[in-house]
Amino acid sequence: MTTESPTSSDQDVVDILTADHQAMLELIGEIKQATNAELRRDTVDTVIAEIVRHSVAEEMQVYPAMKEYLPNGAEEVEHDIREHKELDEVMKRLEDVPADDGRFMQVLDELEAHLRHHVSDEEDEQFPKLREHIPTEQLREMGEKVEKAKHMAQTRPHPNAPHSQLYHKTVGAGVGMVDRLRDKLTNRKTD
Repeated sequence: MTTESPTSSDQDVVDILTADHQAMLELIGEIKQATNAELRRDTVDTVIAEIVRHSVAEEMQVYPAMKEYLPNGAEEVEHDIREHKELDEVMKRLEDVPADDGRFMQVLDELEAHLRHHVSDEEDEQFPKLREHIPTEQLREMGEKVEKAKHMAQTRPHPNAPHSQLYHKTVGAGVGMVDRLRDKLTNRKTD
C-alpha cells in the first residue's frame, strides 16, 4: 500500500504553514551542523528570509481570518504580532553578527527558542481552531493567498515596521521589492 502526499490543491493554509515551520526548524538544525562560517551565514540568511516571508503572509492572510472566525481571535492575533516583533528583533541582531563570532550561535539559539515557542502556539492551539471554525474550501483559498503573499513579501527583518495587513498590502510590497533587489546585489542567499 502506498501513501500519496497531498497535492498543492489538496493543501490548506494549515498544511502550508506547518510545512514552513518544519522547513525553518530544519534549516536551523543545518546551521548548527555547519562546519564553516560561509555556510552558516548563507543558511541563516535563508532561514531569516523564510521566517520573514512566512510572518508577512500570516499577517496578511491568516490574522484577519483569525480575528473574524476564532473566539478570542483578536487577542490571539495581538499575541502573535508581539511574537513576530520579537522574532524580527532577534533576526536583526543575527544579521549583524559575523557567522564566525562566538555570539552567533547564542543569538541563533535565541532565535530557535522564540521560533519553537511561536510554532507551538500556532500548531497546538490556533491551527486546530482554524480547522474547526473555517470551512475547508476557505482554508484552501487562504493557503493559495499565503503562497502568493510569500512571493511578494520582504526577505529581511524590519523591526520598526508595522505588522499589519494594511502595511503589507501597501508599503510592504515595495519594501519586499527593495529587499529582493538588495539580496541580488549582495548575493544574499534567500532560497
